[in-house]
Amino acid sequence: MKPATLLLTAAVVLANVIGNFALSWGMKHAPAGSGPISSLLEPFVILGIVLLIAWTLLRIRLLGRADLSYVLPITAVGYVLNAVMGAVFLHEQISLSRWSGTILIVAGAALTATTSTPESES
Repeated sequence: MKPATLLLTAAVVLANVIGNFALSWGMKHAPAGSGPISSLLEPFVILGIVLLIAWTLLRIRLLGRADLSYVLPITAVGYVLNAVMGAVFLHEQISLSRWSGTILIVAGAALTATTSTPESES
């Protein structure tokens, strides 16, 4: 795998994780009684939306460079990081079954990362 593709993969995962975290943080810390429209003015909500737009555009770019069968499993690591961010920073209670699912995602991503892609074969 080319370094540029690996860097793009990391950017996709980070934009997703930080974007989801910022959006969740902003919504949970919005003034009481503010609805979804007025919450759009919260700085963390705006940051989350911007990062998730960037995530979408970066993911489109990554899908143009690598196989879908690589992109989906390897970027699923973001689910793991989202769970960790929720547990550590948002103090969410994550059940044993959710952590078990998270471990399965990591195992699948690790297995996928060990396979070759047409890009690395050429």
